[in-house]
Amino acid sequence: MTSRLLVVEDEEHLAAGLKLNLELEGYGVDVATSARAASERLVEAAQGVGYDAIVLDVMLPDLDGFELCRRLREAGNFVPVIMLTARSSAEDRVRGLEAGADDYMVKPFSLEELLARVRSVLRRRAWEGGRRTTPSLGAKIVAFGRARIDFDTHDVAVSGESLKLTQLELDLLRYFIDNPLRVLSREELMEKVWKLRNYSYTRTVDNFIARLRKHFEEDATDPRHFLSVRGAGYKFVPDP
Repeated sequence: MTSRLLVVEDEEHLAAGLKLNLELEGYGVDVATSARAASERLVEAAQGVGYDAIVLDVMLPDLDGFELCRRLREAGNFVPVIMLTARSSAEDRVRGLEAGADDYMVKPFSLEELLARVRSVLRRRAWEGGRRTTPSLGAKIVAFGRARIDFDTHDVAVSGESLKLTQLELDLLRYFIDNPLRVLSREELMEKVWKLRNYSYTRTVDNFIARLRKHFEEDATDPRHFLSVRGAGYKFVPDP
């Protein structure tokens, strides 16, 4: 089945170029030029097969992309979001990721890299869809600290309170839990979780580790479970 993408971009020439190139890759593409139009598209899509990914510009005429992404996540919509912006500061990258985006690209960007990132989020979504339709041999339930995670149902609770994670956060968490105590480099995590090889901006991993620590009530200055290994990467330490 053809993957459906929603491009939310108010610059007409850029939106047209993205639509053309994504369609040449074989995707079905809709374009919205405002947050309101995007919301209407998403409501319509929810009544059918829905979108498989969103390419979302930050600077929109009615509502910025950060807020639109945050509202989607709060409403329980966890379709992968790749955020586009002219803002290159680390603070803005972190803000985008904390709003729930799965990836963040700074304009001007390479078309080849955007296509690679779209393929990456779609591979993760396809893998997850296949896993959900495969009969489980038993619920995979993991507990550490104040957290309890059921990977079969995606139920996550911290201190007894339900917590919503994006698919990418769940994939990253799963990879850590499946590799306890092993030091994982940023490059390995980008390849195994993000499905991107030889990707230069591995600081994306750092932003997601910060999100996991926040979600699971870790002290960033003295974490118990998501540990930094200087010059090497990160490792997950389960409860003894």
